[in-house]
Amino acid sequence: MDRPVPYEPRRFQSAVPYYERYRLSYPECLIARVVALLGLAPGNAVLDLGCGPGSLSLPFARAGMDVTAADPEPRMLAAAQAAAQTAGVTLTLWQGGSYDLVPQMGPYRVVSIGRAFHWMDRLATLAMLDRILVPGGAVVFFHDAHPVLPENQWFKILCKVGDRYGRAAQPHIAERKALGHRRYETSLYQSVFTKLDGLSVTIRKPITEDEIVGRAFSQSTTSSEKLGTRTDDFEAELRDRLRALSPEGRFTEIAEMVALVARREGSIGQEKCEAPNARSGFPSGRATK
Repeated sequence: MDRPVPYEPRRFQSAVPYYERYRLSYPECLIARVVALLGLAPGNAVLDLGCGPGSLSLPFARAGMDVTAADPEPRMLAAAQAAAQTAGVTLTLWQGGSYDLVPQMGPYRVVSIGRAFHWMDRLATLAMLDRILVPGGAVVFFHDAHPVLPENQWFKILCKVGDRYGRAAQPHIAERKALGHRRYETSLYQSVFTKLDGLSVTIRKPITEDEIVGRAFSQSTTSSEKLGTRTDDFEAELRDRLRALSPEGRFTEIAEMVALVARREGSIGQEKCEAPNARSGFPSGRATK
């Protein structure tokens, strides 16, 4: 059964500076492959739902899309706006999340969701996206995965130490442990978005002990707000375990960066879609340029 995780719109408020600095970014070549698959044209409307600090909003904007960056956390929107100014692109900012979507929004050519679908009421969100996407539109889910490889032992340590400090008890983590990692297809095949295409790029990069600790604090399950008075103990234990693996504090990260493109049956790849210029709605949030 598809049970939504309890809605906490500000669960990432203390993680914002760490998320912006230490989370993996999505390769430009992965965005380019999505653009090519969908036949997107400059000016097409994109809603980046759960945008965070703009990890997807910026590359779509650099590709010429008209991007609305949406997030319930105002600090994330501020980070996305600052990043957009640095990059020389324009975003429309909207303070709101999946629970705030209304039929009057859009219409959009693409809705992108990066590392956020597990926080949503998935079936209700997909039903609403069906109403705000144009015919031929797509939902694109982005995430990263760390394959079980010797180079990624540090990632296993990160998860195990996090579990000792409450990570395993969080609803979305407990669900994965009980049922196995639930793929997006479980929900998609109960919606209208049943035409699926997977794209991926595998990256290999160095990562330091400090960057791994920063990655931990970027996660809602091990943020400083969630850990509270145990923050220092968590960091000390994580560093001890990492140093046992690599005394010099240097590691390698291998990650698969994935985009799952979901369309309605009957959608045709490489179709062109006129970019809508008008926007309406936003009654539940705040929209600004």
